[in-house]
Amino acid sequence: MDNAAFGSFLQVLPPVEFACVYGSSLHPSNRDKTTMTDYILGVADPKQWHSENLKLNKHHYASWMVHLGGERLITGVADKIGVGVHFNPFVSWNGKLFKYGVVRMHDLLQDVHYWEKFYLCGRLQKPVHIVVDNLDVNSTNSVNLRAAVSAALLLLPSEFTEEDLYAKVCSLSYMGDVRMLFAEDKNKVKKIVSGQFDLFHSMYKPFLEEYEAKKLLRLSSTANNQIHISQDCDFSVDYSIVSALPPLIRNQIRMKEGEKEKIWETGRAINDTRNSLREGAANCLQRILRRRVMISSARQAVSGVLAVGAVNASRYLAKKVSKAWKSWR
Repeated sequence: MDNAAFGSFLQVLPPVEFACVYGSSLHPSNRDKTTMTDYILGVADPKQWHSENLKLNKHHYASWMVHLGGERLITGVADKIGVGVHFNPFVSWNGKLFKYGVVRMHDLLQDVHYWEKFYLCGRLQKPVHIVVDNLDVNSTNSVNLRAAVSAALLLLPSEFTEEDLYAKVCSLSYMGDVRMLFAEDKNKVKKIVSGQFDLFHSMYKPFLEEYEAKKLLRLSSTANNQIHISQDCDFSVDYSIVSALPPLIRNQIRMKEGEKEKIWETGRAINDTRNSLREGAANCLQRILRRRVMISSARQAVSGVLAVGAVNASRYLAKKVSKAWKSWR
């Protein structure tokens, strides 16, 4: 679908500050007419937005819940139990199914900048189609994409392919995700990257070129027109990579490294500490992200049931589990 097709659904909703489409509907090879089109909608005030939405769309469950229970029931649940996003799935319009998640713009930008909950920023590290962008989130997201590249580089070996990089970037937001245990396709990351490789390439090419210009990477072409990537993994490279991570993540890594903190601060390392510094930073990063993703995914699962109701939640979960089981056969 083009921008006009994606934007047509938004015409039946109240105005938004930001809207993007994500997920399988963006796969060029996706021909499934029953695929639900997924949106993230950024608004100034979710409670007010849902109240306006109820006047336009009386059958949208989440807006009814806001109307009946006020902010405590949906907006409060999403903020305090979940990750600030309340979803409305299985919305039928014009013969198609849609799911949209509503988030306060402040919360969206906080996650993009600081990876506080590592939920929305993870969505935006993968290909999305931006339909509305009144606050220039697309430009702001460059901070998030650069940090995602840095995190992936820290976790990758000295030699790898362009596809390896995108798979590692994609996997960041699934580390510790409780849904991966039973409700997600075990080949999900591989399918996302292979199905949207060109979109990943257009997203991350500027950052690869930037890092090559800074002598942090070396790029070369392979026989199948992919990019082969190598990194030195010495201390100056590692220091630059860690410095590109969000401040909260960067500080946690340096604090958890304990006695090595002074080495990070001074930018100097002796030979026998270089490998341990990189390995320690990589392990620490994995623990931090795994914990944040685990907490966010668990909270979002609980808030999702409260927000959309047991029937819709069960229907959505059954669909996810069915796809997951097929991948395990």
